[in-house]
Amino acid sequence: MITTIGLITYPGLALFNRLEISGAENLVGLPPRNVLFVSNHTTYFAEVIAFLHVFCAVKGSKINRLGAPSYLASPFIDAAFVASVETMSNGPLARLLGLAGAVLVKRTWRAGELETRRERDPGDTQKILAALRDRWVITFPQGTTRPHAPGRKGTAHLIRQSGAVVVPVVARGFDRVFGKKGLRIRRIGESLSVAFKPPLVWAPGASPEDILDRVMDAIEENERHWTPTR
Repeated sequence: MITTIGLITYPGLALFNRLEISGAENLVGLPPRNVLFVSNHTTYFAEVIAFLHVFCAVKGSKINRLGAPSYLASPFIDAAFVASVETMSNGPLARLLGLAGAVLVKRTWRAGELETRRERDPGDTQKILAALRDRWVITFPQGTTRPHAPGRKGTAHLIRQSGAVVVPVVARGFDRVFGKKGLRIRRIGESLSVAFKPPLVWAPGASPEDILDRVMDAIEENERHWTPTR
């Protein structure tokens, strides 16, 4: 599934547009499991797919751009991503991507188009913890594609429960190039950017509020001042 999705999406990331990668060295030497990538996102799928491309391409070396797609012949399969049940039941692309490693959870703040405040399902937390025991996991603390939305405290509780290595990621430009809910290419000749930062460190016993503040500071740093290049 990862190879298939990678071949379909490679042109939009590396041929028609240019994916610039920074901080790939922060992926080298990470443990093979219990690593949580926390990121902003502005589309449903494009950022996740870009991360999977980078995971496949790094192969223990520094990169700043995707090379030839030969790395897809032996894909990195030990990664999963957290997504809502609603999102991943929305069409064939979502279902295909779900087969590549989705951890499906129920939204606690929205049901369809309606705002709600449901209690977190402990079963959803257990699904993510189980995934972390076996692989890397990507999650989006804001729980929405709306820029600068507040982070959800559930991410901080997950970090405390799992003791995972937490790697912040800042993704930029994807909403300019791709449709929000699909992979239709809206523009060409644009720069996309993915920045992997060093793992976060906090004091033992840090509160959920402190953890969430650190996470949100890391994934929104300088985002307001970024100007895409041609």
